[in-house]
Amino acid sequence: MAKLVPENHAALHGIAEEVPEEMFGTKELAKILKDMRAALFSYESEGFTGVAIAAPQIGLPLRIFLVEDTAPDKDGTRVLPTIVAINPTIVKTSKRKRGMSEGCLSVKNRYGTVERAERATIRAYDEHGNVYERGGSGLLAQIFQHECDHLDGILFVDKATKIVDKDEETEKAKAKKKKAE
Repeated sequence: MAKLVPENHAALHGIAEEVPEEMFGTKELAKILKDMRAALFSYESEGFTGVAIAAPQIGLPLRIFLVEDTAPDKDGTRVLPTIVAINPTIVKTSKRKRGMSEGCLSVKNRYGTVERAERATIRAYDEHGNVYERGGSGLLAQIFQHECDHLDGILFVDKATKIVDKDEETEKAKAKKKKAE
């Protein structure tokens, strides 16, 4: 099984290569998607789960990401659709933007605010080579933009403001509590 690569891995900082047409529908591509899904489902950080992953996050500099709701509601309802996006491009974004809180599977324990378009539409291929367009708003639009950034070698911390280190915040809270006692 492929594992998440650390933040300093070269695949996370370069522009990923397009998946060649002859790779669609192959066992090789199916294995890459299986490995990505396994890495996504293996991620857990003190109750946080992942919702998407890009191929560079497992060390593969390919233009692939997938979206999958790894934590469905108690009744099994998934908030996010399952999406395989190969060679995606963002073809449209809303003019309206807002600061959105983000974390990343590849950036342990840090979170920040990134200005993102509230709506985004991608054009991509599925694993069989069929082209499609998919629009999204809110969290899904944020995911499209975050994952396309990964494919261009950009991490959220490269764009974020108000970056918070979860471990530092936990220590501050403990110290504050101890001082109050």
